[in-house]
Amino acid sequence: MSIAPGQLVLIEPYAHRGGGHHQHALTALAATGASLVVAPSGLSEGLGPLTRSGARIASGPDGVAARFLLVAARAAERVSDAGRRTFASRRWPRPVRRLPHQVTLLARCLTEAACLRTARRLAPRAAAVVILSASEALHGVAAMLGGVPHLRFVHELVTTEDRPVRWLGRLARRGEKRVVALYPTTAVRNQITAVFPTLPGEVRAFAVDDGRRLTETERDGGRTAFAIPDDATAVCLVGGWWPYKDIATVDAALARLTAPLHVLVCGTPLDDVVLARWRRLPHVRLHTVPGPVADEILRLVYGAADAALVVRHPGVGKESGLVMDAARLGVPLIVSEHDPYLTARLAGQPWVRSFPAGDAGALAEALDKLSADTPARPDTSARAVLDLHPAAEQAAFLTTTYTRLLKECHR
Repeated sequence: MSIAPGQLVLIEPYAHRGGGHHQHALTALAATGASLVVAPSGLSEGLGPLTRSGARIASGPDGVAARFLLVAARAAERVSDAGRRTFASRRWPRPVRRLPHQVTLLARCLTEAACLRTARRLAPRAAAVVILSASEALHGVAAMLGGVPHLRFVHELVTTEDRPVRWLGRLARRGEKRVVALYPTTAVRNQITAVFPTLPGEVRAFAVDDGRRLTETERDGGRTAFAIPDDATAVCLVGGWWPYKDIATVDAALARLTAPLHVLVCGTPLDDVVLARWRRLPHVRLHTVPGPVADEILRLVYGAADAALVVRHPGVGKESGLVMDAARLGVPLIVSEHDPYLTARLAGQPWVRSFPAGDAGALAEALDKLSADTPARPDTSARAVLDLHPAAEQAAFLTTTYTRLLKECHR
């Protein structure tokens, strides 16, 4: 399955998981002419467009070394899962409760190394090798075990290294010279560089624009699909309810509404108890689309909405795929002021309405005013506001950055 030189190699360890803007970026980049996608656990059903992009897909390890590393990674994952169950109780000391998370970091590193070995074997002269969803730790170890320089998008800092993992990282510190970390936001860069001050890296938005804005047909189809009258007001709340999302503020705001509002909820996981409470609210008309959905369904959800709703806890600074979706698809945005960098970028934009993070009253007021003061749809200039690049431009950036990395490695 060896491929021709001069092509991108895209590694996505989580391509088997449904939904998410990671999968959208993978598909969009592959459509630019990427010759190899490495997906160690296969592809989710939602990645059908990827299989039609013309990219070659390696859905498992290739070569003895890659297979050994992936077997070791899977064993580490099992140990981590068992440890989480065993040490879940707070009766255990905090260092003991953290042990499974440290094993998870090791498992992710071994998975990345297996993918890099596969890339080295199948695409020895690639224009760029990129891990699209990389671990926040053991960067040098992955590079040394994988045997190939690479770029790695680090999306957030969830688990920091404890002493044993930190020692392992120090032993492979020279491997960091074979890596360029790409941080989607300044906040993530500041977090990671505080822990890894010698790791080369730069800020670069992860999401890419595929040029497929919502059409009027999709907007009409969305309203029809969810039986929302043309004169009604609707917002969408997309994505799983993860801890960094402030669902409690949304909950309190919806209870304060004074005007009717259709609320479309799409994603997984969701809280059925909260959803049941929203169904009983006098001014809320709830529509739910649970679970990961195909892109066509997601576009109907966005198309039916007068605005997308993004609400996060104060201080969350990682890139929001939902904000990028709004700019990419042409959907107005109601967003919390949780990230000062993002808030500054969006200030004064006619397609954005913002409110103080955690302020349920301010959010309720913004939702009540939506019918009389609907924000303008973002035009193509919204991409520049968020540094959202077309897929072909992103591919060119990755190639240029990788070429520079190879020159540094050969010095």
